[in-house]
Amino acid sequence: MSLLIKNGTVVTASDIYKGDIYIEDGVIKEIGINIIKDADEIIDAKNKYIIPGGVDVHTHLDLDVGIAVANDDFYTGTVAAACGGTTTIIDHMGFGPKGCNLKHQVEVYHGHADGRAVIDYSFHGVIQHVNDDILDEMEEIVEDEGISSFKLYLTYDYMIDDENVLRVLNKLKDLKGITTVHCENHGSIKRLREEYVKSGFKSPIYHPLSRPVESEGEAVNRMINLAAIAKEAPLYIVHLSSALGLDYIKMARERGQKVYSETCPQYLILDESKYSLPNNEGLKYIISPPLREKKNGEALWMGINEGYIQTIATDHCPFAFNKEKQMGKDDFTKCPNGAPGIEERIPLIFSEGVMKNRISINKFVDVCCTKPAKIFGLYPKKGTIQVGSDADIVIIDPDKEVTITNSKLHSNVDYSAYEGIKVKGYPILTISRGEIIVRDNKFVGKKGRGKFIKRGKSDWDNIL
Repeated sequence: MSLLIKNGTVVTASDIYKGDIYIEDGVIKEIGINIIKDADEIIDAKNKYIIPGGVDVHTHLDLDVGIAVANDDFYTGTVAAACGGTTTIIDHMGFGPKGCNLKHQVEVYHGHADGRAVIDYSFHGVIQHVNDDILDEMEEIVEDEGISSFKLYLTYDYMIDDENVLRVLNKLKDLKGITTVHCENHGSIKRLREEYVKSGFKSPIYHPLSRPVESEGEAVNRMINLAAIAKEAPLYIVHLSSALGLDYIKMARERGQKVYSETCPQYLILDESKYSLPNNEGLKYIISPPLREKKNGEALWMGINEGYIQTIATDHCPFAFNKEKQMGKDDFTKCPNGAPGIEERIPLIFSEGVMKNRISINKFVDVCCTKPAKIFGLYPKKGTIQVGSDADIVIIDPDKEVTITNSKLHSNVDYSAYEGIKVKGYPILTISRGEIIVRDNKFVGKKGRGKFIKRGKSDWDNIL
């Protein structure tokens, strides 16, 4: 299969230029001006942007949280991703049975994804407990499975204490992997939730009030200091939501620490007023960390521009408003945490970021495609447009205007967190490894065509 894309504007994290791209056998073979080749299909991209396929490094497909299972599996979720311009995901594996080893969840998730995913994918390991056997097994997972990142939680049922956080940080540093962390202070959240419920304050607005910015900020700062103690181990903060957390990251990076951070569209575009919507619609936005006051989103946009935030991911974790979310109708603490967003990321950040002059188009590509690939061992196979890279390419029509509404989306859930937002600029063609899989918002690929990627290790002294 060969493709020739002509007359478009090619955008990478560092360059923008008019050019043609020739693709053969799933790989970019030639980039130039006025390429003349016989190809199975020629695509005219005049007045369109050609960007690398999006890389979303924070999704939760097939996630079982005990009281509910996320609505998207690896088929419906990756179809939605592809329709939104994402061609690679790294999914955060959920917790397994108490006391299980690391390989248990790896095998479970291969069962979920293999033969179902329509785009390429990998997994982040998940640490539920720490002992010598788990630390030894981490090395096996990195070497044999190519899973070089593991997630720790500082809250929830399988939270990891500081002593064991240090053990994981040290181990992954030795393995040239990276520790990713959900940063919230467990004790403060537990106390506030109990106080609100005891006082009868159970509506959705008490979700953000029970998880204040100080809860995130304390945990971010603690992890930064622990990573420094662990001989400057690399650290990745997931779903940063607050200006306070960003301030701690700024200080760490300015003193040369290898701290990387991710934010999400919800924290850039939405705010905590959503929790006061009528008819209990605030339940749609019960996510952790929660939506914040608008000033936090403004600070996060600046953090992206200034290079303190390296990636924008989604934390896609959909539960139906008319089903699972209703568990929290009388008590916000009973509502499963999570919201959809895997399909909306690329158009939202292009429209709200590039078209509104918050970020450059190169920065857009950097945080949505290139930096995620670099940090997690996918680059240059993924995340860029260059000869030899996988032909994962998205064409965006900057003049196409779309009002986001759930009926036009492909996620297996009954709402969009961004319902009614008008975006300018939308993906019109998605190519994965040289195969057109989405045309004009219609999935035309095949179930199970996605491949598991064994990720490489990272050279943290030179990566960013």
